[in-house]
This record gives sequence, C-alpha cells and structure tokens, in this order.
Amino acid sequence: MATLDTSSAEPRGRREAHKAATRKALQEAAARMFEERGYAQTTVRDIAAAAGVTERTFFRYFPSKEDLVLDEVLDLIPVMGAHVVARPADEDPYTAVLGACLDLIADGMPGLMFSGPPQSFPGRPVRQFLPVLSQFEEGLAEALHRRLAEHGPGPATPLRAAVLARAAVGAMRSALFAYAALPEEERTPAVAHDLLASAFAYLREP
Repeated sequence: MATLDTSSAEPRGRREAHKAATRKALQEAAARMFEERGYAQTTVRDIAAAAGVTERTFFRYFPSKEDLVLDEVLDLIPVMGAHVVARPADEDPYTAVLGACLDLIADGMPGLMFSGPPQSFPGRPVRQFLPVLSQFEEGLAEALHRRLAEHGPGPATPLRAAVLARAAVGAMRSALFAYAALPEEERTPAVAHDLLASAFAYLREP
C-alpha cells in the first residue's frame, strides 16, 4: 500500500506560516506607526524596524508603503462584507454598513482607515488605485445584495445593491478624508464615529 510522503509538505507548511506571520507583523506595525505618526511621517524603514525585520524583507512582501496600504484595503473586503451581512435583520442597508464600520473601529480597524491615511499617493497615477476601490465597492455590493435577498425590504437586484454600495463607500471616504484633515490631536475614535454617523445621515436627507 502506497504511503504519503509528507517530508516536503511539512517544511513548506512552516514556510507559508512564517510568511503569513511576517506579512501580518508588517501590517500591524504599519497600523501602529500610522496611528502614532501619521501616514506621511512613517517610512518603510520605520515599519520594518517596528516589525523586527529588515527593509529588504519588507520589499519581499510589499513593493512600497502604498502597496501595503492597498493590500490592507483588499484584506478588509471580506471582513467588511461579513460584518454587513451579520448586522441585525431590521436595519436598513445604510444603517447596516455604518454599523459594520463602527464594529470594525471598535475591533481595531486597520490603521490606514482612521489614522490620517493619504488622500492620494504622490507620484503615482490615480488610475492605479481605481481597481482596488472598485473591488471594495463590488465586495460591499455583494454583501448588500445577499442582505437584501435575506431581509429586504425592497427589490434585491444587483443594480440596487451596487448603487447602495457605491453611495455608502462615498460616505465612508468623505468621512475618512474629513478625519485625515483634522489636527492630529483631534483624531480620536469618538470623532471618527461622529464623522461616519454624519456622513451616513446625509445620505438619508431628502
């Protein structure tokens, strides 16, 4: 009877686990540094040192500081979607998205979201970041479509979910930019909460 050779699978598994741990350490270090110093004042060297690795190691995982930020956004998509779907059934779509945002802040939302992130990345064209924004909107639209199908009210169409998702993302981004424009000493979780709540309230205005 043939036996399965696991001699190469085990080291490969350890390597993958190590790589995942290093990537997570870099993202967590970046989140701390962005919160403490702000995005612009944080360098790749700072992030690498805080994570206990070299700059060369950083660049094995992320081509740049900007790419680390964008990877965090991509990692957030399924997390955000799960929170939206899990919100109470009696909440309307905007309330569910707002609640999901506040849940994530309470849980320690990635540092890029409310720690003074950039409104643009100098030297890099905006079109490079549109696919990431589009993926975030699409992920939220999928979550809202599922939510509408399960709870309603109103039609559960992909178009309706997409419109609601893009409007919600617009409110989130507007709150984020308003937060980033504040003096550093005014950036607190309570302020982030209030800005988000205000932004979503404007969506409901007649």
